[in-house]
Amino acid sequence: MAYRLISTSKKLEKLLFRNLKQCNVSVSKNNSTFKAVLNQWRLFCEKPPKGFEKYFEPGSKQKAKDAKTEPPKEAKESKETKGKEAKEEQPKPPPKTNQSGSSKPYDQWSFGLFGGTGSRGSGGKPFGDGDRDKWYILGAGAAIAFLATITLWEMGYKEIGWKEFVHSYLSRGIVEKLEVVNKKWVRVRLLPGNTVDGANFVWFNIGSVDSFERNLENAQIEMNVEPPNFVPVIYKTEVEAASLSGILPTLLVIGFLIYMMRRSAEMMGGGKRRRGGGLFGGVMESTAKLINSNEIGVRFKDVAGCEEAKIEIMEFVNFLKNPQQYIDLGAKIPKGAMLTGPPGTGKTLLAKATAGEANVPFITVSGSEFLEMFVGVGPSRVRDLFSMARKHAPCILFIDEIDAVGRKRGGRSFGGHSEQENTLNQLLVEMDGFNTTTNVVVLAATNRVDILDKALLRPGRFDRQIFVPAPDIKGRASIFKVHLGPLKTQLDKNDLARKMAALTPGFTGADIANVCNEAALIAARDLNDSINMKNFEQAIERVVAGMEKKTNVLSPEEKKTVAYHEAGHAVAGWFLQYADPLLKVSIIPRGKGLGYAQYLPKDQYLYTKEQLFDRMCMTLGGRVSEELFFKRITTGAQDDLKKVTQSAYAQVVHYGMNDKVGNVSFDMPREGEMMLEKPYSESTAQMIDVEVRNLITKAHVRTTQLLTEHKDKVAKVAERLLKKEIISREDMIELLGKRPFPEKSTYEEFVEGTGSIEEDTSLPEGLKEWNKERTTEEQPQKSPV
Repeated sequence: MAYRLISTSKKLEKLLFRNLKQCNVSVSKNNSTFKAVLNQWRLFCEKPPKGFEKYFEPGSKQKAKDAKTEPPKEAKESKETKGKEAKEEQPKPPPKTNQSGSSKPYDQWSFGLFGGTGSRGSGGKPFGDGDRDKWYILGAGAAIAFLATITLWEMGYKEIGWKEFVHSYLSRGIVEKLEVVNKKWVRVRLLPGNTVDGANFVWFNIGSVDSFERNLENAQIEMNVEPPNFVPVIYKTEVEAASLSGILPTLLVIGFLIYMMRRSAEMMGGGKRRRGGGLFGGVMESTAKLINSNEIGVRFKDVAGCEEAKIEIMEFVNFLKNPQQYIDLGAKIPKGAMLTGPPGTGKTLLAKATAGEANVPFITVSGSEFLEMFVGVGPSRVRDLFSMARKHAPCILFIDEIDAVGRKRGGRSFGGHSEQENTLNQLLVEMDGFNTTTNVVVLAATNRVDILDKALLRPGRFDRQIFVPAPDIKGRASIFKVHLGPLKTQLDKNDLARKMAALTPGFTGADIANVCNEAALIAARDLNDSINMKNFEQAIERVVAGMEKKTNVLSPEEKKTVAYHEAGHAVAGWFLQYADPLLKVSIIPRGKGLGYAQYLPKDQYLYTKEQLFDRMCMTLGGRVSEELFFKRITTGAQDDLKKVTQSAYAQVVHYGMNDKVGNVSFDMPREGEMMLEKPYSESTAQMIDVEVRNLITKAHVRTTQLLTEHKDKVAKVAERLLKKEIISREDMIELLGKRPFPEKSTYEEFVEGTGSIEEDTSLPEGLKEWNKERTTEEQPQKSPV
């Protein structure tokens, strides 16, 4: 912009020089101020500022990009041959041309001020995007140019005085005629062949027409000019630049008001350029994104531990690609599927893999994007979303965290609650109403399926509910194989995956990914060449118990208390049949706890009263150990008591494991939820409290008897803890002997009797080529009846 202003000023300076030359004024053109400023500006822009040279190297960005995107020649040829054999490749957009080579060096950081594109491509963009804006700009420019032309044209005349006119022009007889313009000034037309500064006329101002006529007549009479030979006088009315400049501010104000009125009318009423229409047209539009499969780096081979859910999703894609396979049998394409399950189990990852591998359009949106502060935005966005999906049918529509918009409708309709209900109603209509959407499969994901509206979950909207649970030991091994792939380790990755799967019961896919990443970070922190088994064990402890606090200094008395507390847990669990096998005990503070005991529970879905009672006793081992050895108790057992209380209430209230309360089950409030009304009477509540207290007392007595019997062994374990701070399973066997109950600790022992060692990843016959569109000839042949 600055350069263009200076260039314009330079052109005006040239015109000024020309006019001064016509006026016989000698000015040296080499002393141009604008030219000097322009040269200084160009010199300033030749090089980027000091310290910014590396950001504006010509062609460096493009070379780096080409180096990344250009594959080796042999690989490229092999890809092309494979693509021709398998399927036709999708048309690629034309490559972007690099214009940096032809632009000047300073174009890269001057951002197009000199007419180039600049490093950010902003220089070539016109000011007005629409045709109407361009016409407005052209009209304004033409008006300014017209005024400037008139002004320069008037400034090109030579102004003279009355005496000079009489003595130099009128007396010499070279005046052809006089033109009185607007009764203000006179244009003196000279006879052909007479010029003044290249023009055949001059001008002078007059006070009034009467005095001008009287003086002209007297002058000609004094020159003895006969009246018939008087110089002809013509009166004219012309448009002057001075008069236009006087009304120019008024015109600008009127034009601005008209523009603002039209703009406001467009915004309020909706213009053609705004698809949503109205003042909030942009807000009303859906924020859904059409995903390009090339931009997604996740494939189904990267998703493990949920094979059943993968098969369901693959079948949906196969519905869209090969519908005839199902139509021949009279089947209809399901409208949608709801992915449910705990957080971190891979629901969104499944959707990403579908977007990366499905050869159909994939549209994604979050449930929270339907809710805004403006009324009516949610339903409008839902309509716009499904309109977009119908245009791209057949396609897959994925709504993540649908519980934000699909909550149960209630009787209270006020504020945002009413807006959320309207959005849900519009979603229900779009999914299964009069405007039934065909060839659009809706996938949704949530971990709060219990709060969703029943009308949303009925068949016809979400025909299938796909539960994605936490993976079992086989699924964890498969997930570890995926995440161990890019890691650098000298260990056998198959054996490592199995061992890690046995050490991480209850972990989800997100937890496993975090463990692998933490192991790599720990190895890098120690400057190791590769990741070893110790790094993975430290990563598990980091994820389960938190970061190790070596700087947390405990007094010797507190340290001894923590050691005996953890020893009580370890010994109680060692001599209880249904307690989980102990793996490691530590008195190094981690996270919020001062001690840490790691157990190895097995994947178990059913628990008996005896198993739950043994777990309660093991949990109370720390408090009982403090009572036996120190004759006092501390606050360190608060978390243990909380777990025991929750387990006791669950047995009595939820699982019906109490004889007095009976075989009843009441819903227990979730953590953080308020329970305004209990689903049972006051007498039942008192009975429950009494039974819970009796159950905890019984577990406390049992634990006290057990630790009193093995008091010397608790002391041994505590002294070893004080000496080493960390003891392992081998140390426990050395101190206490082999555990008197059979236990499982390896992957092979855990999967024994479950069919196969590895997870079954085979596909049904109809899904062998689930992502390929088959022709009529390639459809599977029907067996004769």
